[in-house]
Amino acid sequence: MTNALTSTAIPLLLCAALGWAGLPARADGLSSYGTPGLIDMPSATPVKDGLLIDTLSALPEHYRNSTAFQITPRISGVFRYSILENFGDRGNPNRYDRSFDLHVQLRDEGQYWPALALGLRDFGGTGLFSSEYVVASKHFGPKWTVTGGMGWGRLASYGGFSNPLGAISDRFKTRPGGITNITQTGRVNLKQFFRGDAALFGGIEYQLNDRTRLIAEYSSDDYATEVRRMGFEHKTPINLGVEYQASRNLRMGLFTIGGAQIGAKLTYVIDPRAPSFPGGAEKGYEPLRPRVELAGLGWDEADGTANRARLDQALRRQGLTLESYRQTGAAAEIVLDNRRYPASAQALGRAARAMANSLPPEIDRFEIVLARGGVPQTRVSLRRSDLEALEHAEDGSWKSFARAQISDAPSRLPPDPGVYPRLEGRLGPYYALGIFDPDAPLRYQLGAEFETTSRIAPGVSVSSTLRVPLVGTLSESTRPSNSILPHVRSDQALYDKADGLLINRLTADYLFRPGPDLFGRLSAGYLEQMYAGVSAELLWAPVNSRLALGGEINYVAQRDFDQRFGLQDYRVATGHLSAYYDFGGGYLGQLDVGRYLARDWGATFSLDREFDNGFKVGAFFTLTDVPFDDFGEGSFDKGIRFSIPTDWLTGQPAQGGLGQTIRPVQRDGGARLAIANRLYAQVRADRTTELEDRWGKFWR
Repeated sequence: MTNALTSTAIPLLLCAALGWAGLPARADGLSSYGTPGLIDMPSATPVKDGLLIDTLSALPEHYRNSTAFQITPRISGVFRYSILENFGDRGNPNRYDRSFDLHVQLRDEGQYWPALALGLRDFGGTGLFSSEYVVASKHFGPKWTVTGGMGWGRLASYGGFSNPLGAISDRFKTRPGGITNITQTGRVNLKQFFRGDAALFGGIEYQLNDRTRLIAEYSSDDYATEVRRMGFEHKTPINLGVEYQASRNLRMGLFTIGGAQIGAKLTYVIDPRAPSFPGGAEKGYEPLRPRVELAGLGWDEADGTANRARLDQALRRQGLTLESYRQTGAAAEIVLDNRRYPASAQALGRAARAMANSLPPEIDRFEIVLARGGVPQTRVSLRRSDLEALEHAEDGSWKSFARAQISDAPSRLPPDPGVYPRLEGRLGPYYALGIFDPDAPLRYQLGAEFETTSRIAPGVSVSSTLRVPLVGTLSESTRPSNSILPHVRSDQALYDKADGLLINRLTADYLFRPGPDLFGRLSAGYLEQMYAGVSAELLWAPVNSRLALGGEINYVAQRDFDQRFGLQDYRVATGHLSAYYDFGGGYLGQLDVGRYLARDWGATFSLDREFDNGFKVGAFFTLTDVPFDDFGEGSFDKGIRFSIPTDWLTGQPAQGGLGQTIRPVQRDGGARLAIANRLYAQVRADRTTELEDRWGKFWR
């Protein structure tokens, strides 16, 4: 039980940090597997688009933690980590199982027709829960929901009959065997889908009141493996349950399985669209001052020095840095460094109003160049008269975007005296997690982190991240790597044992603009925890395009385990060509093709969903020329990731946030450098598409 609770600490602690934000999926239930469902059986009742759901279910010596994300209105994905105690032999009694599910809503419920869904359970894991299903659900009034379906695989282990799909082809009559050794895990066995015997399942849900739901299901899962290996009892296919809505986000449930096992369930629902502080909790900007009032102050239009000084003070109060200032006739141009607001549109809005309230009334056009690290990104031109006309307009956000002129900024004004060089720093805590080690499913490390950046000139900087581990269990791992590939990542446990002052990163960086819509980066030094060397990158990102293309090349040496200045003998040249595409609606795709750290060649496919508030959830997988058997457990690199902006949690404007990548297993194939300042993430934030998506913050 201790191992089971530890393995679920990540999602539960995350839920606690998020507070009581989000919306539940009312009335319609979620199964113990994290998908729409009854108790164990799936259903076709839909889940609200974009919800992130964590479900912890527990039976005697059998624990499951399922994290589900509603990727689109019709498609949801699940990653599950299960612990089955006393499942194996004496030397390895416990089973730690990782699996993926896919649930697809084929049609919505109509007046006469039920909703219809199709699903794959455990299609990319060990096959312990491997099954497929087709299911229909129908509501009858506000209280009753009836579900019925057909299952294959594990969902046909009770009451099975000859597969009706056998009428199409004899291939459907027999289900191929599962995996025979650990190196076969993680593969998608298409030949198993909807093969072998089938069985019927179903159930009824009754909404007793606003908070309580009663469930009865006929299950086609007889828990045969648990009966054989763990001593489970299975007396009946009827399972009964009750679920209680404890809060807007939290559900609790009790249920029976097989008439002999009693289980419990906790479900926490997060709506990324519902931050803790909708709209933000920061202080609003002062209203625009009428030009008549400004004219009475006697500001001299020709006195650029005084005008700059007033504007500089106004921008500092907003947490913005004025790097350059120039007046030309009725126009004022600035170069703006935004290190406070996650939405560049909000920085633009605050800067534009600061200009309107700090500059003489004769200046009517504001040219704002957004810069990152001193490198110009995008130019936004705004008219003062438009700001005055739209400040209180009902649709002022959209109209102000429509009237703004957004273009590329391949060059910038020279920095004003005193802006460079400058030193920036931050001292705070850090955390590191190690997950899915069978000896301890969750290991952690907490410590102090000191970050500094010395900005020598626009685009030229020296940055460092120093760490001192203080407490944790990461250093206690005793499992050596058994990889037959170069140990480019699988020796992580040896790096985690380092103590004292650690150099996590120490680099000299040069960011520059080779030409219109082009961005460049040169980096040298200790690039990340495990590697030091040199890195070069070029990105083509047109200001109004959804497509961006890039290339990166690196030559690195593996660092010593103590994470100081020493290097090991391993050297490798690695690099990728990358394509990035914004599909709209918050969906971002990325394809990286090239050579990885273990000298393998292949491609990484990524898809992320980013909400307008910056909350992001995504998944990726990598296929290279490393054979699955040589890769080892998991067969190929894959994982899910999420990022929660600080302002989503606190309501206060701040860049950065909490993020985590979850891999079922970390091996050496498909491993890539962890470069801190890759160009696309920086450039995209200031291009037209992202500005438009977050322009609602312009007047905030």
